[in-house]
Amino acid sequence: MITTVTTITTVTTMMALGVTTSIGIAAVISLIFLLIIKQMAGAKGSDRFLRIARFVNVAIVPLLITFAVIVAVDLALILLV
Repeated sequence: MITTVTTITTVTTMMALGVTTSIGIAAVISLIFLLIIKQMAGAKGSDRFLRIARFVNVAIVPLLITFAVIVAVDLALILLV
């Protein structure tokens, strides 16, 4: 009985870590993609592209916060383990 509960808990924990890692990777890739779009749109110089560059900021700020949290958690895991 105890072995079954331990096995289920271990499998659940590993699945949660896998999902968390996938979400983190997707967030970082999205952040890189949006930063590239912002730089390219800002470099173009026309009003339309400058509006796009400002609009992309709406998505960049939360992704920067997410990136900071990912880095902080990884550093905490490295330093505490």
